This record gives sequence, C-alpha cells and structure tokens, in this order.
Amino acid sequence: MSEKAMTVDEYLDGVDPAFRAELERIRALVTELVPSVEESMSYRMPTLKYKDRALVYFTASKKHMSLFPSSWAIEEFKDRLEDYKTTVHAIQFTLTKPLPTDLIEDLVIFHKRQIDEDRR
Repeated sequence: MSEKAMTVDEYLDGVDPAFRAELERIRALVTELVPSVEESMSYRMPTLKYKDRALVYFTASKKHMSLFPSSWAIEEFKDRLEDYKTTVHAIQFTLTKPLPTDLIEDLVIFHKRQIDEDRR
C-alpha cells in the first residue's frame, strides 16, 4: 500500500477502491468532528493531527483496515470494541464489519478531549 506516499491523497490513491471509500468516510467524519485537523503522513500512515498531535491514524492492509485513535480511547470504549480485533493502539475492521459512525465519533471526541487536557 502506497509505501512512498507523501500525502494522504497519494496514500489513498494506492488503496483498493472499496477500502478507499471506507477510509474516505472516516477521514470526512473526523474532519467534520474536528474541522481544525491537519493532514499529514506519519509512520507511513495517513494522520489527522489536532493541536500538532496525532488525533487518528488510519491504514489499509490486504484483508482489513485499521484505525489508531489512541490507546486511551481504545481502553475507554473496550466494551464497544469486543467484536473487533484490537491491539493497544489499533482497531482492525473490514468492509463486512465496519466501525459504526457513532463509535468513531466517540473515539475521536474522547481523544480530542485528552489532547485538550494535555494528557501525554
């Protein structure tokens, strides 16, 4: 997947079109929730930054996609993530089991609050 992408758009250009639509949905939702986000690439992943800190990363692999909202957000909403494979930092999802809009909203708003409180 777009290992040499320099922008989020370049990254998405190299993603399977079906996955791209889902990642674009997440991108648009996060941007709507936090209009001041800035897009960048970090660790070869599309990154939406807030107050110069990563708010979320997202990626596509061959069989799934991942959202990286913060370990704090994953811990906070672990009961709602039981049906998804998670790591300390990531939530894996598929086209047949996408992340619900309300869950993405809650993850993003929670992490935004943590950044506002300068949690490190």
